[in-house]
Amino acid sequence: MNTPVTLLVGLFWLALTVLLYAAMRHVHGQRPHILLSPMIVVPIVLIITLLVARVPYASYASQSHWLSAMLGPATVAFAIPIFDYRQIMRRHWLPICVGVVVGMTIAVVSTVLLCRMIGLPDAIERSLTVRSISTPFAIIAAPQLGGQADIAAICVVITGIVGMILGEWILGWLPLRSEVLARGALFGAGAHAVGTATAHQRDPEEGVISSLTMIIAGVLMVLLAPFLAPLV
Repeated sequence: MNTPVTLLVGLFWLALTVLLYAAMRHVHGQRPHILLSPMIVVPIVLIITLLVARVPYASYASQSHWLSAMLGPATVAFAIPIFDYRQIMRRHWLPICVGVVVGMTIAVVSTVLLCRMIGLPDAIERSLTVRSISTPFAIIAAPQLGGQADIAAICVVITGIVGMILGEWILGWLPLRSEVLARGALFGAGAHAVGTATAHQRDPEEGVISSLTMIIAGVLMVLLAPFLAPLV
């Protein structure tokens, strides 16, 4: 049961998180460099602050878990531009669906193989298997695979940040026939909500493709998770 002191501490960290994000969003708007993205700077600052202040994660999460609860509605909100630009989806539905299936297969197989090569515990391996879908879907699919939702959520965030950072560099080396389609699909499948938000800022069509890719991948993983559990 939360005491008044615990409640105040939790609210403090919740307010600090929101204020840091707002401040870094302003800074990133003035200087749009990838390393100044709020999704990169804010977690690093919070982790360092918690370590220096010796504050346990439970104290931070006592009230800030409301931010995680908003991930579901935020993900659903990406469906709005999909409806607005549904003509784009009708033109590109086949390459997007094929790309999602191929991308998810490679992500799951490579994750399982790497985990077994490194010798990670079974629970970690099953949690990492869903790292290539958005957090709201991952925290549902991970338990169905025998993994842990909290570990899966952390892995998804790390995957999204790395995908956002490396995505631009990788695309610069690839010969692309349709740059908007390729960029949107890559950010949606490889960087999830972080990449999709970035794609929307760059180009509306790119953002829509990224949104659809992210949502299809998440729904497909949730539906297939019970069948993948015995194979993993």
